[in-house]
Amino acid sequence: MGSYCRDMGTLASTGTYASIRRRSNSSISSSSLSLRRRPVNYNYCFIPPFSSPLLPSSNIISKVSCSLLKVEDGIDDEACELVSGLELSIGEGADSINACLFKAMKNNNGCGILLLSDIFGFEDSSTREFAYRVACNGYNVLVPDLFRGDPWAKDRPKIIPQRMANDIAASTKWMVDEFVAAGISKKLGVIGFCYGGGRVIEVLARDQDACFGIGVSFYGTRMDPSIASDIKVPVLFISGDNDPLCPISVLRDIETTIGRGSQVVVFRERGHGFAHRPASPEEDGDAEQAFMIMRNFLNDGLHSLIGKSLERVTAVLEAKLQTLMLLVESRRWDFDNCVSEHSSYATIGSQ
Repeated sequence: MGSYCRDMGTLASTGTYASIRRRSNSSISSSSLSLRRRPVNYNYCFIPPFSSPLLPSSNIISKVSCSLLKVEDGIDDEACELVSGLELSIGEGADSINACLFKAMKNNNGCGILLLSDIFGFEDSSTREFAYRVACNGYNVLVPDLFRGDPWAKDRPKIIPQRMANDIAASTKWMVDEFVAAGISKKLGVIGFCYGGGRVIEVLARDQDACFGIGVSFYGTRMDPSIASDIKVPVLFISGDNDPLCPISVLRDIETTIGRGSQVVVFRERGHGFAHRPASPEEDGDAEQAFMIMRNFLNDGLHSLIGKSLERVTAVLEAKLQTLMLLVESRRWDFDNCVSEHSSYATIGSQ
């Protein structure tokens, strides 16, 4: 195992979290980001041995595609060493929104991921820890400040849905301009926890396969099943069977309505927030497994889109090359014909 994972384990023992506040593109190594909650002997960014075909699945009580449990061969653990962190301001004036972008430095696959936080906001250590780890696996992860610097409180006024929808739309446009329009990524992915997990459904229903190619919702709240029919891409739902805020029956209804390869993964005796806020060693294990299932779901979905995009680009380039070759042959024929005629004239002139 690489030094990165060992360093992360050592830093975890400090129980502190260093907020990433960068105004310029700078590298964040394991020495500059300490992660809380994880015990010293817990390897936060450790990917299970590649010789193991499957991860343990004893606590999953719903059927899961085998491809989501397999660990890919050839992933270099050392590649998960550097992630850049950049604080952004998207938009202008009163409509601007703060965000944090995490980018893989060594193994970047070019895919953009929009991560919608829970009610504790985009600066919460658990949210940034999760975003950091997703970026560790090759992604570009944008975490917008959906609560405008003021995480949820019981006495706060209700969030204006339209304002939040506008902020998500602005963040999506920024990612499209940054990754999709630049030809780096064919589609974006969206991940959400808790309140953000519920917004994943709304985002995909509005988008209808325009910008996003895949979604992951962790124990989403305040979901509206009536809009599920508008979703045109696969969604992975991860939750526990002991979570009253996210009824499994609602998830299954939404999954059935969406279809398109969507899946519901339910963990036995797990409550709200276990995947990104594990509170016990047992929850740590399930959180690790949930992360791997999510990672493989994203890899299968987004990488296939990249593959299709590359196939189309290759086909276009081959067609253009064929046209160019025909043009060259045509010009060569004209040149040879011209030389032949010139030679004939020269022969006649010499007679």
